[in-house]
Amino acid sequence: MSKKVLLTTEGLQKLKDELKVLKDDRRKDVIERIQEAVSHGDLSENTDYAQAKEEQSFIEGKIQEIEEMIKNAEIIEHNGNHNSVAIGSTVIIKSDGKEITYTIVGSNEANPAAGKISNESLVGRAILG
Repeated sequence: MSKKVLLTTEGLQKLKDELKVLKDDRRKDVIERIQEAVSHGDLSENTDYAQAKEEQSFIEGKIQEIEEMIKNAEIIEHNGNHNSVAIGSTVIIKSDGKEITYTIVGSNEANPAAGKISNESLVGRAILG
């Protein structure tokens, strides 16, 4: 059984965009590099070929990972209740006269520098209670 992947609508779209780039651009580029390397002959000492095959393996793995995440995505939306904090909520923390805004997101979307805190992090758990 696969684990649900909690994402915002924006996060899901970013995954779909990344998948499209991997499939439409990067996959084709690496295939062309492999074909070019093969055309040079002896593959046993062809570093271009080895590097391209390694990159191809990485790209295919990333495609599978993103497809699995999309397949298991559960979109999180805040219900607008201002009396509780849940995944999808945006909170403002006031400390020492400063305000910091965070959005509570699933772990796959977390990016503290961009104001997105995972519901699984210590800060996220403290905010969620």
